[in-house]
Amino acid sequence: MISLGEYKPRIVDNLLKRYLDVFGAVEIVGCRWCGKTWTALAHGNSVIKLDDAQTRSLIEADPDLAFEGEPPHVIDEWQVVLSLWDNTRRKVDDAGSKKGLFILTGSSTPNKGQVSHSGAGRIARLKMRPMSLSEVGASDASVSLAGLFNGEFTKGAVQTDLRRIAAYICSGGWPGLLNISHEEDIGLIPSQYIEALITSDAQRKGLNEQTLRKLLRSLARNIGSSVTMETLMKDMSLEDGDIHVKTGTRTTISKYLKFLADHYIIEDLNGWDAPIKSRSRLRSKPKRSFVDPSIPAVLLGTDSERLLGEMQMFGQLFEELCLRDLRIYSSSLSAVRANDLCYYRDSDGLEVDAIIELMDGRWAAFEIKLSQAKVDEGVKNLIRLRNKVLSNPAAMNREPAFLAVLVGKADFKYQTPEGVYVIPVTSLGA
Repeated sequence: MISLGEYKPRIVDNLLKRYLDVFGAVEIVGCRWCGKTWTALAHGNSVIKLDDAQTRSLIEADPDLAFEGEPPHVIDEWQVVLSLWDNTRRKVDDAGSKKGLFILTGSSTPNKGQVSHSGAGRIARLKMRPMSLSEVGASDASVSLAGLFNGEFTKGAVQTDLRRIAAYICSGGWPGLLNISHEEDIGLIPSQYIEALITSDAQRKGLNEQTLRKLLRSLARNIGSSVTMETLMKDMSLEDGDIHVKTGTRTTISKYLKFLADHYIIEDLNGWDAPIKSRSRLRSKPKRSFVDPSIPAVLLGTDSERLLGEMQMFGQLFEELCLRDLRIYSSSLSAVRANDLCYYRDSDGLEVDAIIELMDGRWAAFEIKLSQAKVDEGVKNLIRLRNKVLSNPAAMNREPAFLAVLVGKADFKYQTPEGVYVIPVTSLGA
């Protein structure tokens, strides 16, 4: 393996090992600075990095040079030379039944219409995100998501601190923060991340800097809601001081949203297709969330101290934190569906923050509450959802594997009389 010094283990490590045992190549995708290269190098025996201009020129002249090295061979930022995708597929085919030959990493989604083959069956795709609380050591992971699906839960006293939760939100899960010694510097990485995105990546795509900034701020203001295109247009116009001056048409905004999705900055939280057999009653418009809570925190101009005095914003960003961690933990479940995290909303006004459904039909639901004071409200929503799913005996729908309220501040991890788990997010793990 490549010498890395002290590598911080990631939840995707086990899944990457499994993919390398099954496929000829694995593509690791995700936003910049989330640790893709570090993880790839931890599993690789050789590497070529294409973010170097001289190396890129050599590979463009002779693509075969990119594949020289002991397997698993890491090709970092492969998408800057698009021909490498088809070349990787051919190298895998030529190797016959050999597995784990190459690890590709990429921070943006290239136009795969420019390649001749999808890579299906040869190149597996693995998505990474910034680090979860358990990965940075902020959660003791004493409650396992996989364990909950198997009926495993241990109650007990816990120590939680909203001040620390606020700091985790604003610092985010960026691996580069692990060695930062001064707490006042924790906001610098997410802040510089946004600047690099806007002034470098966006400019290379010919996007307008100010338009992108306005769109990002509007998305941050509307976290936790199914924001419409009209709302985004109105927000961007209002910033100009004139509601009639529209700085972004639908086509323009769609183009900018695609840029953010292609760079793994935002991702959809889709509505759950619940087995209720009453589609007209479901409201499943996707929500847009950020890959890490520190991004909307920076866009909203807040820090951990300010969050403690603005509880509504604190609650919204806490939900972003929990969604990030639930996505990371659920992605480690081998039986999880492709859309690993959803939410539920219907025309009766019932909304539940997060749903995880496994391939075998087992499902679980989460409500997210910043403090224990709102746990009862979350429990009522979860029980109401369960009752709706089970209301049609002929459908023979499954009971939920479990129901849980994720909280920031609590004195215990416990189970309510209704059977709902109450779990501090600093106790949750994969």
